[in-house]
Amino acid sequence: MRRGRRRGKMAMEGPRHQLPTLVPLLMSVTAVLISHHIFNAAAQIPDPELLPTDPPKKPDPVTSETVVFWGLRLWQVVGIFSMFILAIIITLCCIFKCRIPRTKKEIEARHAQRQAAKTYANTLETVPPLNELTEVPGALAEASALQTVSEQVQARGSGQLPVVREEDEPANPVT
Repeated sequence: MRRGRRRGKMAMEGPRHQLPTLVPLLMSVTAVLISHHIFNAAAQIPDPELLPTDPPKKPDPVTSETVVFWGLRLWQVVGIFSMFILAIIITLCCIFKCRIPRTKKEIEARHAQRQAAKTYANTLETVPPLNELTEVPGALAEASALQTVSEQVQARGSGQLPVVREEDEPANPVT
């Protein structure tokens, strides 16, 4: 070995020491412990966003006297709305002739009633007018029209109304 040559150089550089292998291990353990202590201390500092605040004010309970809008109470709004809906339903039922479901028996009874009404109407059309069916006692055969009370008053001209007696009246006018 060449110790002589190096001796001069070593004196200038200073003593050379080799660090033991235990020092880097101790430094890394110390760094881990310090970082663990910092994280634990930081976890104990409260976050201002997470601090407890006053609970929000609860809204008033909704009752029938609660003012909803335009100064109307809840029960008034519900009443107006239901009347509007009812008016629409009634209008639609009147326009479109809504049929209420019925039983077969009711349908057949209604059909029989319509047939009877139609037969009665046809029978009435064949009945002659009333003046052709009745005979006026004491009337001339050629005079087919009956005189009204006003015509009789004008014919007499005296202003006295005729007196009607019970025997002059027919007992059964419609036969």
